[in-house]
Amino acid sequence: MKTKIASNLSVLIPGASLTQLREILLDLFCVYAYREGDFVLSSGQSSSYYINGKEVALRAEGALVIGRLLFSLLPENTDAVAGLTLGADPLVTAVSVVSALENRPIPALIVRKEAKGHGTKAYIEGPELKPGAQVVVLEDVVTTGRSAMQAVERLEAVGYQVPEIIALIDREQGGEQFYQAQGLKFRAIFSLAEIQNKAKAT
Repeated sequence: MKTKIASNLSVLIPGASLTQLREILLDLFCVYAYREGDFVLSSGQSSSYYINGKEVALRAEGALVIGRLLFSLLPENTDAVAGLTLGADPLVTAVSVVSALENRPIPALIVRKEAKGHGTKAYIEGPELKPGAQVVVLEDVVTTGRSAMQAVERLEAVGYQVPEIIALIDREQGGEQFYQAQGLKFRAIFSLAEIQNKAKAT
């Protein structure tokens, strides 16, 4: 599988379609990020499997594919992308770099879990935007939805508008319903079922 991925990357990434990039990313997640066992999630829930998105997002090829796919999903009026540290850090960076290559530069914001302990003591790192700026929140893996919601609350507290959350993977454990209840649009590139089905087939 790893040999197949390497071959796909060298041949497809320069001119790959979004469908091809999605298949490459699915392979990357199944090979590097998906594990079965006994785990405790950040939500406190126990799980028989774990998906570590950083295993893919922090690889050069993973960052490139993720950046291109997420950038393609952004609304035209997006002023910035943001996410809660640490899981979203490589995602917002990848999207911002790809946006510059596409001649549509979009800044990245990193939202701290706790205020900076010195200097400005800010929760948000990155360029200061105009009031009412449209900021899309990115997340690697969504379970209950609470993690990304922290980023939404911090962004709205400084006057930005968050119309949507986009995730790499939806674990299908209530996150989408939670966001809908908050009036937020939610999309994910992959469902948990798709990841698991692909992992079993490889």
